[in-house]
Amino acid sequence: MELNENGSGPVAQVRAQTCTSEATRKALGSRPAILAIILISYVMIVLDISIVITGLPKIHRDLGFTDAGLSWVSSAYTLTFGGFLLLGARAGDILGRRKMFVTGLLIFTVASLAIGLAQSAEWLIAARAIQGVGAATLAPSTLALLQTNFPAGPERTRALAYYAAAAGVSASVGLVVGGLLADWLSWRVGFFINLPVGAGLILAARRYIAESEQRSGRFDMIGALTSTVAMSTLVFGIVHAATAGWDDMVTMESLAAGLGLLTLFVLAERRAKQPIMPLRLFASRERAGAYAARILFLGANVGFFFFSTQLMQAVRGMSPTQTGMAFLPAMIVNFVTAMTVPRLARRLGNPLVLALSIGLSLTGMVWLSRVTADTTYLAGLALPMMLIGVGQGGALGPLTTAGIAGVAPEDAGAASGLVNAAHQLGSSLGLGILVAVSAIHSEGLSGVLLLTHRVQNAMLGAAAMLALALVLVLSMIVPGAGSPRHARGTR
Repeated sequence: MELNENGSGPVAQVRAQTCTSEATRKALGSRPAILAIILISYVMIVLDISIVITGLPKIHRDLGFTDAGLSWVSSAYTLTFGGFLLLGARAGDILGRRKMFVTGLLIFTVASLAIGLAQSAEWLIAARAIQGVGAATLAPSTLALLQTNFPAGPERTRALAYYAAAAGVSASVGLVVGGLLADWLSWRVGFFINLPVGAGLILAARRYIAESEQRSGRFDMIGALTSTVAMSTLVFGIVHAATAGWDDMVTMESLAAGLGLLTLFVLAERRAKQPIMPLRLFASRERAGAYAARILFLGANVGFFFFSTQLMQAVRGMSPTQTGMAFLPAMIVNFVTAMTVPRLARRLGNPLVLALSIGLSLTGMVWLSRVTADTTYLAGLALPMMLIGVGQGGALGPLTTAGIAGVAPEDAGAASGLVNAAHQLGSSLGLGILVAVSAIHSEGLSGVLLLTHRVQNAMLGAAAMLALALVLVLSMIVPGAGSPRHARGTR
C-alpha cells in the first residue's frame, strides 16, 4: 500500500504504517497460494495458444479451413489478446486487479466452452477472438499481482523465473497434450478442460487474493480501439498476402490502413490524459529494446511451433500424439534452463543470459531451415529443437525483467500490459509474416515438396527475426542495463 501524498501529520503516518504492516503480514502468509493461482492461470492462457497447434490438421478437416485461413485459429486469439491487453491493464489499475482477474477468468472459461462446441470455421474463429479478450483482461493482472505481492530482489526474481518457466513449458506441454487429445479423444477436449480449472481459479482468487487499491481515472477507449483495429488490419493484410500476393490491392490497402491506424494510436496516446500505453515507458532504452526484442522472439518461436507441427504430420506422416511427443526434448531442456536462469543471472547478469539464449535459438532455427523430407528425427529435428528449447527457457525471464525494469508503481499495470502485448502481438504478427514468407517461390511445387519448401522458408524467416532480436539486445539492453539514466522513464 502506498502512502497518500496529500496525507500528513503523525496520525496519518501511524495509520498508514499500521495498514501497511497488516497488508504485509497477509501477503507473506498467502504468497505461496497467490503464486500458485498466478502461475496456473498463466499456464492456462499460454496452453491454449499451443494446445490447438497439434490439433490443427484435424481442425482443418473437421471445419473446412483453407490453408491460409488456418493460421487465424491462432491469430484470432493472439490478436485480440494483444490488442486488448493495454485496456485490460488500465482496467486493473482503475477497477481493481482482483476484479479484472476474476472477470477475465470468467470470459476465458465461457469462450473455451464455445470453442469446444464450434461447428464451423467462422464459429471457432469468433469464439477464439472472445477468448483472447478474456485472456487480455486476465493476463495483465497476473504479472501486476506478482510485482505487488513479491518485493524486488531474490524473491521477485524467483517468482519471475517461475512465471517465465510457466510460459515456456506450458507452450511445449500444450503441444504434447494437444497431440494426445486430438489422437485419442478430440481436439475439443483441450478446451473443455478449461471449465473446471477456470471455476477453481475463480474461487481460489476470491479467497486468497486481496483487492488492489483502486485509482481514479478514465479509460482510453480511443487508444484501445485504434491499436486493436490497426493490428487486426495489419495481420489480415500479411496473411492475405500469402495467397493473393504482396501486390494485391486488398493486401496493400490493409497494410496501409493498419500503418495509418497505428500512427493515429501513437498520436492519441500523446494527447490522452491517462493513456493505456504511457509513452514514457519507452524513455528507457532497456525497456524499449525488451519490448521490440520480445515481439521478434515470440514471432519466431510461434512460427517454429506452427511449421514444425506441419512438417512432422504432413511431411513425415507422424500422428498428433507422435508430434506432441517429438517436442518433449525441447520441453525438458526449456524447463531445466528456465529454472537455472536466476542463478545464471546472478553470475552473468540478465543481459548476457538473454543474448546467449537468443543466440542458441538462432543456431537451432538456422539448423531447422535445412530440413528435408528425408531428414532423420534425431539429427535433423530433435537436436535443433533442443537448442531452441534452451533459448526459450533462457530468454523469456530476462526479457520480462528488462520490460518492467525501473517502472514507477503507478505504471506497473501499464508496463505489465505492454510486456504481454508485445508477447501476443509478436505471436500474431510473426505468424502472419511467416505464413507469407513460407509461400515465396513456391510456384509449381506440390505435395511433400511444397510443404517442405514452406517449412524451410518459414524457418529462415524465423532465423532472421531472431538475428534482429539479438542485434536489439546487444545494442539496447546490454549497454543500458543497470544504468541510472535508463532505469526509469519520466516525463
